[in-house]
Amino acid sequence: MATKLKVNLLRYTPDSEKLIASAAKLCYSAVGVDKIEDKLTEESTNKFLDMLMGMGHESPIEHVSFTFAVEGISRVLTHQLVRHRIGCSYSQQSQRYVKLKQFEYIVPPAIESIPDAKEKFIKAMEDDQRYYDELTEILFKTHYKANIESGYDEKQAKRLAEKKSIEDARYVFPNACETKIVFTMNARALSNFFKHRCCNRAQWEIRELAVEMLRQVKKVTPTLFKYTGPNCLNNPCPEGSMSCGEIREVREKFGKM
Repeated sequence: MATKLKVNLLRYTPDSEKLIASAAKLCYSAVGVDKIEDKLTEESTNKFLDMLMGMGHESPIEHVSFTFAVEGISRVLTHQLVRHRIGCSYSQQSQRYVKLKQFEYIVPPAIESIPDAKEKFIKAMEDDQRYYDELTEILFKTHYKANIESGYDEKQAKRLAEKKSIEDARYVFPNACETKIVFTMNARALSNFFKHRCCNRAQWEIRELAVEMLRQVKKVTPTLFKYTGPNCLNNPCPEGSMSCGEIREVREKFGKM
């Protein structure tokens, strides 16, 4: 069945903005490590952090991180997501160990809006589930028999046969197959992620994810991500002739966020 995006900000570094200001303060003053948090009120922290972000001094923001739990996304999206490697960690639901008795899937908006296309798409998903179930059953019987003949007891034979059967049957699943993932990014990696994936030219699904993630981190650390968004938010569009041509609309949208 079709499913929708769900994003939860699970954890983030406590007092993130004060921690960044403390680390940056050490860079610019002779203060000792036992005094780097002295005089850092909420007002002075925000002022200092705003200056850092405006200057583009990003190394201190690597000291804080944000952990998200996401579901209702496709394997298309996660294949793109895990390309962000520096300062990032991922834990994704395994199709090798989790048997999908009724897999969920993502329907692209363009397909959703065309009845004939949607009908064919859903049929393809239903066929994939049926083939998965049939392949799993065929493979299970073959592996179970082989395990018994190899001397395993019934319980072991079933456990091993099921694992091996779903391990290979999963190959019929489409890119649309829904998945779940927990991932952590430090603030610098996250800012880079937003620059690329909030862009109008990013693939629609990962752009939707990025925009929702940005909304959530802005609620808890507004100064840190004050200037964050697609590349064209504070600079000329880097896409050249491939630009979406909507820089004014983009800046207005993210300026209000």
